[in-house]
Amino acid sequence: MKLIRIFIISLIIFSCSKEQDKILPTETTLTESVYSSVTIQPDSLYQAYAIVAGILDANLVDEGALVSKGETIMQIINNTPKLNSQNAKFALDLAKENYNGSAAILSSIEEEIAAAKLKYKNDSINYFRQKNLWDNNIGSKAEFDARKLNYDLASNNLKLLSSKYNRTKNELLTTVKQAQNNYQTSLITTKDFAVNSKINGKVYALYKEPGEIITTMEPLAAIGSATNFIIEMLVDEVDIVQISEEQDVLINLDAYADKVFKGKVSKIYPQKDQRNQTFKVEAIFENPPEVLYPGLSGEANIVIATKNKVLSIPKSYIIDGNKVKTDEGLVTITTGLQNMELIEVLTGIAKDTYIYNPE
Repeated sequence: MKLIRIFIISLIIFSCSKEQDKILPTETTLTESVYSSVTIQPDSLYQAYAIVAGILDANLVDEGALVSKGETIMQIINNTPKLNSQNAKFALDLAKENYNGSAAILSSIEEEIAAAKLKYKNDSINYFRQKNLWDNNIGSKAEFDARKLNYDLASNNLKLLSSKYNRTKNELLTTVKQAQNNYQTSLITTKDFAVNSKINGKVYALYKEPGEIITTMEPLAAIGSATNFIIEMLVDEVDIVQISEEQDVLINLDAYADKVFKGKVSKIYPQKDQRNQTFKVEAIFENPPEVLYPGLSGEANIVIATKNKVLSIPKSYIIDGNKVKTDEGLVTITTGLQNMELIEVLTGIAKDTYIYNPE
């Protein structure tokens, strides 16, 4: 009698387990998505480099400081460029003074021209007076020739002095322009020893301390937006063809474990990373968290498609990729959308068809 009871109980348990192994397809809203890892970065994040090598004189801002576009954040020691700039300024001032005529160069030529004009005028009067006399057969030929020679010499001397003045003025003007260019070049060289911010943003990192050697190959600071952040995602190459801009993104951050944030795909980078065989995809938050830091990590699901009232079954019930076990044996089905747990059934079974777990 006891053996019979045990047998009946075992049969009931076995029957119940069998009943639990069969299910009916369900109608549900099915969302297909692509999984990716997530890293949060400030928008417009870049690393600042020095144009020249040298020694860091001072960090003029602290990490976390807000900076404006063009603001100097680091100063490299630049005594030599400063001296060169001062010398170039002295040369420019001297060239301007010479050109403007307050120095003796042009003013002395102007005085010579004034004297030459007076002599030319006097010799001209004497020559034409003597010429009139000579035309009337008055006076000697020697005196006429002497007056004509003086007139010609005075005329040529005036022309030479005028040419000398113009030539000297042009040379002085050229000297001024060259000195101006040299001075501007020295100023640019001096600016090269200052590292400036290219954007309005925040200083997220300073990599060098005062006194350290600076090279043009090493970054000195990391600067990015203080308010706008982007979501960097790494998508496997087998999934990248399904991604397009403006697709919805569901984001889970480790720092906000119980929250799901929504975003939109904003950019797809076409170059594949050969090291990990992934493509970088960027998204922007629709409603970002109040506090974000560079480097926050998490995971995301990029929504590929969504359907309502989809006939779906658990993926674990599928055999050989396209078959399910029913009361009538193995039945071939056609599938559609799928996520991590469920898959859409397009044809092969109905919503009142029981399917069995193959395990």
